[in-house]
Amino acid sequence: MPKQEYLKLRAVLEEIDMSRSAFYRMRAKGQAPEMIPLPNGHLRCTRAALDAWWADRRLSAA
Repeated sequence: MPKQEYLKLRAVLEEIDMSRSAFYRMRAKGQAPEMIPLPNGHLRCTRAALDAWWADRRLSAA
């Protein structure tokens, strides 16, 4: 079984080409990729969750 890849918020923002403030607005509306909060307050996103979010965006645009 392959190891799950966890992306830092910065990497997610770069991939989706979005500012941090715009991302947090989307997250407040429940429209951002699923993020995992860590005990230190940082956020991580699994590669699978980000890929699923991209797929959902493509289906919504079709």
